[in-house]
Amino acid sequence: MVVAKKSAYEASRQKRLEENKKRMEELNLNKLAQAMHTPKPSPMKKVKPKVPKQPLDLSAVRRSSRVADLPPRTYKEVPIEPMGRPRSYQRRDLLNRVYASDENRMYAIERADDLQSGLDQDVPSFVKPMLQSHVTGGFWLGLPVQFCKTHLPSRDVMINLVDEKGDEFETKYLAQKTGLSGGWRGFAIDHELVDGDALIFQLIKPTTFKVYIIRVNEPGDSSN
Repeated sequence: MVVAKKSAYEASRQKRLEENKKRMEELNLNKLAQAMHTPKPSPMKKVKPKVPKQPLDLSAVRRSSRVADLPPRTYKEVPIEPMGRPRSYQRRDLLNRVYASDENRMYAIERADDLQSGLDQDVPSFVKPMLQSHVTGGFWLGLPVQFCKTHLPSRDVMINLVDEKGDEFETKYLAQKTGLSGGWRGFAIDHELVDGDALIFQLIKPTTFKVYIIRVNEPGDSSN
């Protein structure tokens, strides 16, 4: 009796399995399940070959056909040449500065005043005592403000300095700062100016000074 029930159960179970298998085949579920469990290969990224960069030739770049036939331009920095001829001045000279005594400084100014009084009074002039900042280091020469406002141009111009030998030196006058910049260094070095010297500037032309030098270490000598 038990064997008969077991056989009937097995037969029923086998029948259900066959029906389910048939139904899955009809619905194509076997292939769908297999596809879901099969990993898809990931697409490989295409790597572009590296191309070595070529240096940019700025000289070959032309924005206009008008300049196509001109020689190539260079954009390298070019050192700025100082005004006038080369000067023999070294930075270590700053360590050897010699300061004039108050007595010698005043004496040089007195002799410069005497020389100025003998010049043509119709020609504007002034006395300028030299300090270390005028003859070493920065080489900046400030001029009397009132004299500049009255007699010199109100814009930046080139001013010539003529020494007692007639040699001319071109300098840059900065109107806003009322002083001489570029070119003054060369004049100071060439004439070996030192602290305590006194200079007379005589405006012989609108942009030309005649310069007389009174040496602080040469009492009574007004020559260059």
